[in-house]
Amino acid sequence: MPSHKGNGGPWNTGTNTGPPNLDDLLLQLRNRFNNTMPKGGPSGIILVVLILLVGLGFWTAYYTVPSDSVAVIQRFGQYLKNVSPGLHFKLPLGVDSATIVPVKRQLKQEFGFTTPGAGDAFQSPRPGEGKRETQMVTGDLNAALVEWVVQYRISDPAKYLFEVREPRETLRYVSESVMREVVGDRTVDEVITIGRQEIESEALTKMQTLSTKYTMGISIDQVQLKNINPPLPVQESFNEVNQAQQEKEKLINEARRDYNKVIPLAEGEKDQRIREADGYRLKRINEAEGDIARFNALLAEYTKAPVVTRRRIYIETMQAVLPDIQSKIIVDEQTRGILPLLNLDAQKIIKP
Repeated sequence: MPSHKGNGGPWNTGTNTGPPNLDDLLLQLRNRFNNTMPKGGPSGIILVVLILLVGLGFWTAYYTVPSDSVAVIQRFGQYLKNVSPGLHFKLPLGVDSATIVPVKRQLKQEFGFTTPGAGDAFQSPRPGEGKRETQMVTGDLNAALVEWVVQYRISDPAKYLFEVREPRETLRYVSESVMREVVGDRTVDEVITIGRQEIESEALTKMQTLSTKYTMGISIDQVQLKNINPPLPVQESFNEVNQAQQEKEKLINEARRDYNKVIPLAEGEKDQRIREADGYRLKRINEAEGDIARFNALLAEYTKAPVVTRRRIYIETMQAVLPDIQSKIIVDEQTRGILPLLNLDAQKIIKP
């Protein structure tokens, strides 16, 4: 066993050859402390302590608030005020404390899935709870796996820090409770297909109502549904049903397209023929009324001078009929013979 001598090793125990005892060790420590103590005795220690306190006070007397946040100031633990962004000063050495709260930053919580690199412990589900959060029962007693996101802001920093012990965790419980209630009031088809927007709107309203009731100091901006699927054992059958429904909608849309293509054309042709019939009807009515007016006028003249009127009608009728006759034979009633007739149709009429 090696010996500890006066000039060897860290423990100088004089002429003793064994290990140092506790009394000798304490004596050496006291001697070293006395040798390193500043001159002036206790007054030097007080000076050093004062310098350290001044430096610590200066170090803890200022703080900076980011542009998207406010600082909540507490004096001896009691709420004092909110401070806007910028460089500020406070009472040092723990008298005043500043808590930075990001009031202009949009925060979110994810249910059923996790975004890598999230800094908030309550943003994503706890390990092993992601699948449990998504399992829900719909109003028609079917099961669905629902994933969603809640986006929110801190509207009142004081309430956010002091009214609720853990507002972010409370918000997760509120969101899960509200979503289960809203999904439980609808059928599985509504949840997966046509009712997503209504679910988001109703869940947003109810979450904001509960947040206000619990004075959490949180404002819900948006509730957005993500993936909604049936349970794994029935996903294949459910996908086949969805494909059939999509095929049905496709055929309905094609039929509507053909309907909208043919029916307006038929309606247009119908309106056109109706207008043509109305025009023909008005034409025949006007012609008949004109003929009636002409006949009445002619009758009045015939009553006044029957012979002249009859001859005039005869001449006008011959004037209208003879030009359309190709072969003409004129018989004179007095001579009982056929009058010689030039080929008047082939001759050109020369106007003076």
